[in-house]
Amino acid sequence: MSGSTDLAIAVVAALRRGGVTDVVLAPGSRSAPLALALHSADAAGAVRLHVRIDERTAGFLALGLAKGSHRPVAVLTTSGSAVTHLHPAVLEAVHVGEPLIVLSADRPAALRGTGANQTTDQVGIFGARVPCVDVEASDVQAAVAAVAAAVRRRGPTQLNLQFTEPLVESHRFTADGTPAGGHIDGEPAGDQRECLASGPRTVLVAGDGAGPRARLLAERGNWPLLAEPTSGARTGSHAVRTYRLLLDSPLGKHVERVIVTGHPTLSRPVTRLISRGDIEVISVRGPGGICTDPGRVARHVEHLPTVTAADSDGWFEEWRAADDTMSKAVDDLVAADPAGRPLQVAAAVAAAVPGEGLLVVGSSSPVRDLDVMTAPYPAGQRRLIIGNRGLSGIDGTVSTAIGAALGRRSSRSLAYVGDLTFLHDCNGLVLGPDEPRPDLTIVVANDDGGAIFATLDQGGPEFARSFERVFGTPHGVSLRALCEATATAYERVDDPAELGTLLADDATGIRVLEVSISRADRRTLADRLHSL
Repeated sequence: MSGSTDLAIAVVAALRRGGVTDVVLAPGSRSAPLALALHSADAAGAVRLHVRIDERTAGFLALGLAKGSHRPVAVLTTSGSAVTHLHPAVLEAVHVGEPLIVLSADRPAALRGTGANQTTDQVGIFGARVPCVDVEASDVQAAVAAVAAAVRRRGPTQLNLQFTEPLVESHRFTADGTPAGGHIDGEPAGDQRECLASGPRTVLVAGDGAGPRARLLAERGNWPLLAEPTSGARTGSHAVRTYRLLLDSPLGKHVERVIVTGHPTLSRPVTRLISRGDIEVISVRGPGGICTDPGRVARHVEHLPTVTAADSDGWFEEWRAADDTMSKAVDDLVAADPAGRPLQVAAAVAAAVPGEGLLVVGSSSPVRDLDVMTAPYPAGQRRLIIGNRGLSGIDGTVSTAIGAALGRRSSRSLAYVGDLTFLHDCNGLVLGPDEPRPDLTIVVANDDGGAIFATLDQGGPEFARSFERVFGTPHGVSLRALCEATATAYERVDDPAELGTLLADDATGIRVLEVSISRADRRTLADRLHSL
C-alpha cells in the first residue's frame, strides 16, 4: 500500500485505541485516504462516521458529540480554505477545554508557496493555543504519537496530515479497529485543594461547565449557589433561582467573598460582583485554562477549594427566603404581563427536561430567559444542560445540538434557540440519507430578529431610528419552508401550554417546534423584572 494509505490506516487505528468512537467528515479530494479508511472502519463498527457537506457545520457537530459523549471527537477536512471553516468551533473548544481533534488533510510540504492548487500554509492555522503536528505521509510513528497526545489533551489539537498520491486504495478494518496496539491509559494527577475558613459572607458563582463539585462545595459551606443554566451545578438545596435580580438588592451589597468556577457570562450583575475590588474574589482555573476574572481583582487557583465548616450565621437562609419571595413575584409578573410570553416559553422548556434528559440552549435571549425561569432541579437526576458559552456565539448551535444528542443516551433530547441562532446554522439540518439522526426536538422562539439588543444600551429610545435595521435585523424567513426543504418535521405552536404538551411526547427523528413571540416589549419586560 502507498504511504498515504498506511498513514490513514494508522491514524484511524490510533483514534480507536485512544477512545474515539465518533468522527465527522466534510468531503474533499486530498482527504480521500482518510475518508476511505473511516468509511471502512464505520462499516466494521469500529467507529461511527458522520458526513456533512459544510465544514463549519461539521466542526460544531463534532463539538456537540464531544460535549454529549464526554469523549474526544475527530473532524476531518480536505486542504485549503476548508480548514479555515472549522475555526469558530475550534475557538469554542479552546475556551471550554473540549477535546476536539482536527484532522486537516494537506498537500506535501514541498508544494507550499508554489501556487499549487488548494495549497496554503495550514500548519498552526488556529493559533498558538491549538497545538499542531505537521505529519509527512511517510511518518506513521509521528501521527500515532500525535493522536495519543491529542486524546489526552483538554482542548483542541490539529494534526496536519500530508497525503501524497496515490490517494485511493482499498482496505478493511475489523470491529476493534485493528491493526491496533495496546490501549492508551492515563489518569490525571491528584489535586491539592485549598481549605477555606468559614466566616466571610460567601457566595459561589458557577458559570458554564462548573460541574457538580460547585454544588457540593456550596452545600458544605452553607453558601448561596449562583449557578447559570449550563453550569452543571444548578441543582440541589443551595441553588438560587433569582440570583441575578437579588444581586442588585441589599443582599448583593453584603457579599464579602466570592468563589468563581466555570465560565460565568450571562449577566452584568454577576460581572460587577466578581469585579469588585473591596471583597475577596477567588477564581478557579477552568478546563480552557482561563480563570474568569474580568475585573483583574481575583486570586487565581488551580482547583476548587474546600471549606473547614458550614456557616451557621443565617446568611444562606436570608438568600433562600428572598429567592422564594422573588421567584413568586417573577412568576406572577410573567403570568399577568402580555410581554412575559418569552419567559413562559423558557419555563415550558425548562419543565420539559426530564431526569437523564439533554437540553442544548442557544446564546443571547434563550439562555438568559432560562436563567430567570428555571427552578433548581433535584440533585442526582443527571440532566445535561449545555451551550456554546466559551465565546457565547450563536454559530453552529443546531449542529452542536445534533452532535450532543447523538453522543449521549438521553431520556429526551431538546434544544432551545432563537430564530437568528437557528437561521445561522440551518445547514445543520442538511443530513444525507445514510447519516445517523438523533431523536431531537428543537424549539425555536421566533421574534423575527435580535431581541437581546433591545435590553442593551443600543435599545434605548435615542437609537430608535437605527435600531430596527442594524440591531433588530428582521428577516421574515419562513421556518416552515426551511424545514420542508430539508425534510425536517415541523409544527407551529401558538400557546406555551401547548408547547409543554408537545415536549412531553417521545417524538422520533429531528423536529422543529416554532413558537412566535414578540420583541416589541422586551426592554419594558426587563425593566419590570429589575423593578421587582
